[in-house]
Amino acid sequence: MKEDLKDHWETIYRTKLPNEVSWTQEIPTISLDFIHKYSIPKSAKIIDIGGGDSKLVDCLLAEGFSDVTVLDISPSAIQRAKERLGKDADKVKWIVNDILGFHPTDKYAVWHDRAAFHFQTDPEKIEKYLEIVKKAVDGMVIIGTFSVDGPKKCSGLDIKQYDEDGMKETFEKSRFINLECKREDHITPSGVVQNFVFCSFRKNDVPANLKKSW
Repeated sequence: MKEDLKDHWETIYRTKLPNEVSWTQEIPTISLDFIHKYSIPKSAKIIDIGGGDSKLVDCLLAEGFSDVTVLDISPSAIQRAKERLGKDADKVKWIVNDILGFHPTDKYAVWHDRAAFHFQTDPEKIEKYLEIVKKAVDGMVIIGTFSVDGPKKCSGLDIKQYDEDGMKETFEKSRFINLECKREDHITPSGVVQNFVFCSFRKNDVPANLKKSW
């Protein structure tokens, strides 16, 4: 099944340009706002889950963040991001893996996931995702998913919709404390509106100001 999923995303990234996929976003404003609000230092470890060829990494490097990791199941997606970044790609740690097969060896100050978590639709897979997050995070989590007013599928795959309460319940039971939730109307390259819910959390043993052992 994992190979089927990998093949699915490889086909998409090999056959579609950025302006032909719905998730393309020139500036990930809400994600950056959360990072800026909590004064994450430039040296902090940040990982973008399902980052593909997202431009969050471009923005973080441009702002001087020096320890950024991008994980994606698709080698083609990561290659596309590397080619776009040029020599700056060497400043990033790239991981080709399905998130559920990820065995983190680092502790991250920021775990960012825009529209990868909502592909976990089975309770067992959701729980496995949360266990990986708990092991990997030593700071904050930023999660963006389709809201209950958003699409029910993405790229032909089923997703799990969330509202603010559902997102809070899911992460709070794993001992994360909610910081904030926001809605966003994402305008796709084709002009379609997709409603997202974004929530940020901190690990329960991290001080409220998030300043721990960056």
